[in-house]
This record gives sequence, structure tokens and C-alpha cells, in this order.
Amino acid sequence: MGVIHVEGVSKIYNPDKIPVTALQGVSLTIEAGEFTAIVGPSGSGKTTLLNVIGGLDRPTSGRVAVGGHEITGLSDNELIDFRKEHIGFVFQAYNLIPVLTARENVSFVMLLQNRPAAEREARTQELLAAVGLEDQIDKRPAELSGGQQQRVAVARALAPKPAFILADEPTANLDSHSASNLLDIMARLNEEEGVTFLFSTHDQRVIDRARRVITLVDGAIARDEYRS
Repeated sequence: MGVIHVEGVSKIYNPDKIPVTALQGVSLTIEAGEFTAIVGPSGSGKTTLLNVIGGLDRPTSGRVAVGGHEITGLSDNELIDFRKEHIGFVFQAYNLIPVLTARENVSFVMLLQNRPAAEREARTQELLAAVGLEDQIDKRPAELSGGQQQRVAVARALAPKPAFILADEPTANLDSHSASNLLDIMARLNEEEGVTFLFSTHDQRVIDRARRVITLVDGAIARDEYRS
């Protein structure tokens, strides 16, 4: 079993009113160290699949296991604790806490994990240096460009040493230079540190760099291609 295992997952919204099928019997395995893109037209189920894998949404049927732990039957509080320890998220909208500095945003999840202060500070500085923001460490999100904010978000996602990173349209709000810079950083983290990335994306630049591309159409896997 890989780091992510999805078996027969379907998701139907509003099942008792006007049902909308977002996913239909999706099965896939993501191995450690993959750099994989989930692609497809709008409404194909990309974000729903990421949300189900990340425990942000529950499947109507099927099962999801992360690192050998089945998460499908966990309670809401158990899911919160599991996400905090095992899954890193990077969102299109950055989702940084505006009143906190870059240092504090990255450190915050480790604070929730009750990590010692010295460990939090050392890892925060290490990660912000890894994404090229060691000189912006005490700036708040409003003082940073969009590309810089997204790099803080990547550092924050890596802070708890998760099993993998889920990145939902991470380049969508970035200009070409910032998007390429961010992808360089994530590709380096993947290659040098073995960080597993799973993207939902429309961005051809992300697709071109992915070593595996999973295409969804109408909530089902239409193609699953590996690249050398």
C-alpha cells in the first residue's frame, strides 16, 4: 500500500434533493516520493478528490487510507488531529493568518502539536530558508507578494513533517515568474528530500513537470499516465 490509497470512492452532493455526482468509483494509489498532477475540466472532481483524500470531505462510499491508516471512519475531531499530524495543505488562496508574520504562520501548526519552542524556531528558519524567504521572516502576509505568500504556505505545509502535500491549484493566482519559482522549489523538495506532492491543477506548467498525470472526466479516472 502506498502513502495514499483510494478504493472505490464516490461522492454525491445533495443525495436527498437534486443529487450531484462529483466522484464515481475512483481507485488509485500514490507512492511515497511521487510528483503527481490530477487534471481535468472544471467540474471533473479534482478538488473534491483532493478534499476526500485530505479528510476535508467525506466520501459517500469507498475508503481512503493514508500511510496505512484508514481515515474514512474517523470522527470529525479525529480527522482534525490526523490532518494536523500527517497531511500538509497548500491552497489557491494561500490561507495565511493575516495578523501573524511569516515566522508565526509557519510555526503555528507546530505550536498546535505542542512541539518545543526551540524545535519550532529551528524548523521554521530552516523551511523559510528552503523557500528563499529567510530575509522576509518577520513580515506579515500583506507585506509580501502573492508568490512570497504561497512560498510561506508551502513552508507551513511542510512544518509538521507530513506524509504528503496536497496542493489545490497552487499557482492559479500567481504570475508566470512567481509560478515557475514556486514550482522550482517544490520540485527541489520532491527530488532532494523525497516530499510527496499531489496537485489538483489546470496549469500546464505544473502538468509539464509532473511525473504522473491522472485525468478525471465526470468524476471518474479517464487516464493515468506515468512519465519518465
